[in-house]
Amino acid sequence: MSPERSANMDVEMVRAALAAAVPGCQVEIIANSRPAAQHSLLVDAEHAVAIAEFLRDDAALRLDYCSNVTGIDWPMKDGGGYLEAVYHLYSMEKKHGPLVLRLRTLDRVAAVHLPSLAPVWRSAELQEREIFDLFGIQFDGHPDLRRLLMWEGFAGHPMRRDYVEPDDYEYEPTAHETVLQKAQQHQREAER
Repeated sequence: MSPERSANMDVEMVRAALAAAVPGCQVEIIANSRPAAQHSLLVDAEHAVAIAEFLRDDAALRLDYCSNVTGIDWPMKDGGGYLEAVYHLYSMEKKHGPLVLRLRTLDRVAAVHLPSLAPVWRSAELQEREIFDLFGIQFDGHPDLRRLLMWEGFAGHPMRRDYVEPDDYEYEPTAHETVLQKAQQHQREAER
């Protein structure tokens, strides 16, 4: 790796290193056709923690900093699909990155479990909680997996593409014009 911060890491080299270091792991390069051409690595959940530890500890990579973790909902027209957690990794020591690492759930409803990478990169702890809260991914092994933005008892996960906004806005602390109109309509219907 170059001592200068590079725009993109050599994902093919990283994929080959992972295949050699973590026997049985499945690593797929996800190409990005956008101008930035920031390709990513999709790894299997079974080996994700071992892969993360290798990326952090390998002398040539030393990806010791996770700057960002986000969730993505990929629904399919047939009702299937999956959820994804995306990690952006950098090396503070080697001054290179990012490496974009992806983990996918088996589906969007019943199999929404992924291993937590917070034990590897502490900076992922709050971000995984946010993804759990907003997308519903269950991060197994997370030290404190509970809602972060929504309150306990909140129904659903508001960043899912199939999330239906409630029509009962009695909890809304500041009734904006459209919220107020929906709340008044709901009240009128309840009084009938």
